[in-house]
Amino acid sequence: MKLSQFKFKLPESQVALYPAHRVFENEDGTVERVYSRDQCRLMVVHRKSEQIEMFKKDAEGQDTEEFLTFRNLVDYFDEGDTFVFNDTQVFPARLYGTKEKTDAKIEVFLLRELNEELRLWDVLVEPARKIRIGNKLFFDGDGPMVAEVIDNTTSRGRTLRFLYDCPHDEFKKELFDLGEAPLPRYIVDRRPAEADDMENFQTVYAKHEGAVTAPSTGLHFSRQLLKIMEIRGFNTAYITVHCSLGSFDPIEVEDLTKHKMNSEQMVISAEACRCVNEAKQQGHRICVVGISTARATESAVGTDGMLKEYEGWTNKFIFPPYEFGLANALVTNFYHPESTMMMTTAAFGGYDLVFEAYKRALKNGYMFGCYGDAMLILDD
Repeated sequence: MKLSQFKFKLPESQVALYPAHRVFENEDGTVERVYSRDQCRLMVVHRKSEQIEMFKKDAEGQDTEEFLTFRNLVDYFDEGDTFVFNDTQVFPARLYGTKEKTDAKIEVFLLRELNEELRLWDVLVEPARKIRIGNKLFFDGDGPMVAEVIDNTTSRGRTLRFLYDCPHDEFKKELFDLGEAPLPRYIVDRRPAEADDMENFQTVYAKHEGAVTAPSTGLHFSRQLLKIMEIRGFNTAYITVHCSLGSFDPIEVEDLTKHKMNSEQMVISAEACRCVNEAKQQGHRICVVGISTARATESAVGTDGMLKEYEGWTNKFIFPPYEFGLANALVTNFYHPESTMMMTTAAFGGYDLVFEAYKRALKNGYMFGCYGDAMLILDD
């Protein structure tokens, strides 16, 4: 397929800057947001019958004027059905420092630690033109955190050595205390990160640190919803995919077969395989939560349709036409035009049907992006 086939006009007003919430005005005139992870809208797409549901039903089975919410997800599954989650944990990757002598403000985006003993980190810097090998960056004013640029990796990429003499755990805590939630550029260009974002931009089941962006579909699952799923007899399997910024890289080729995804580190355990494969063999539905989970499971599914143990990296890029080997249900968000996440969604649900769902979402005010509304695609 071609890049131009995934273009559409997305109004800025439909890009979510905050998760689903209610707004309250206090007596002193200040505004307070109360967040509800599982109260975003949910659109349900049936890929075989090509039906699209947006509204709750009344007692006679007719559409009401009330939109489905994410908590209605459980009504589309049965006991024994299995959900596959990505339990990566986001760390506060975005820092702001100043350049020595000039005091120019520099954004430093931590990507990954290269060497624990030497305090070496792979980072992105902005504005990159001001940062050269040998420059020193100071964080937290006159505080003790200082970094030296020791290498250029890409146009914006640098290798930093942090000059901080202490045990590694203490260093990492101090470093992360300086950081903020690594919200996508389309949010931080319109409002600064806030204290609540470090919690909101993290799934409630996050366990293994390593992601620099959230597996955003998982953000909709609240602890209360997970408990309801447990009571209804749904199974849960957890894999780990450390989400990178690769999904946000612009595609610069018209022919999608020529686009190369950045690699992401992933682990699929024997326990996750057992849970998923037993459910599949018994005829239960396998629902993958999010695009990172879909890419990882498709990287590790065998020709027999069973999930295999895996520890390593994947750069799998899924776009139409593509036949999924494992999942028969997908939960995803509404994403930006020409994004790899939208392309994977279209590969699962079918290009024409997903584009129709996107048209209805735009017409009915659904919100897009990591903090936006959700879509469930079923194989029926």
